[in-house]
Amino acid sequence: MNTEKLTARRLTAEETAELGPQDSVFVPASMDGVSPDCYAPAFLTKPGKSFEGGSFIARTAFGEEVHVLPDNAEEGGIWIADKAGEAIEVLQSAGVLLNLALFVPGGNKESLESLYSAAREAFGAGVVQRWSEEIVEVPDVKVDLYEEPARGRKNANNQNRDRRALDIFPTRVRFLEPSEGWKFVVEPHKEIVDETPTI
Repeated sequence: MNTEKLTARRLTAEETAELGPQDSVFVPASMDGVSPDCYAPAFLTKPGKSFEGGSFIARTAFGEEVHVLPDNAEEGGIWIADKAGEAIEVLQSAGVLLNLALFVPGGNKESLESLYSAAREAFGAGVVQRWSEEIVEVPDVKVDLYEEPARGRKNANNQNRDRRALDIFPTRVRFLEPSEGWKFVVEPHKEIVDETPTI
């Protein structure tokens, strides 16, 4: 397990209540195979003053949500970096997990196997893994993708419409997420014709 020793100080519930979601803290790493005395970098899921009952929820850098009672002596508590504190063991990231959707022209099994073999050769056989595999036929047609306010008026003009992407395959749309408060609108692709007069 990749860990390092850091100097930190344990916070009380009152001190934790003064923190915001942008403040970096350390909470017990509640992951399988990790020592109970090991901590993970984390952030509160909302401002500390918004929590009630002395229980705080933090999301670790590894995507785990941890419920912590800072003043409970039987729990690991919430810690913050402090040179005057004590040494704690902190779990470090071993790398980055990428969730990829790959377009393979031709799409035959040999192409997929050669792509997989090349990735394993480049990054290491123990690093590259296929967690789930879904083969989706990509139609030879494109769509235009727009964003518009999620609660816009019906039949309103298109002033608030934002062209997010052009010439996109329909199967790729499902891997994208709209901006907060906006929704996607998918329409058949229309070529842009420049009708500016030329001399």
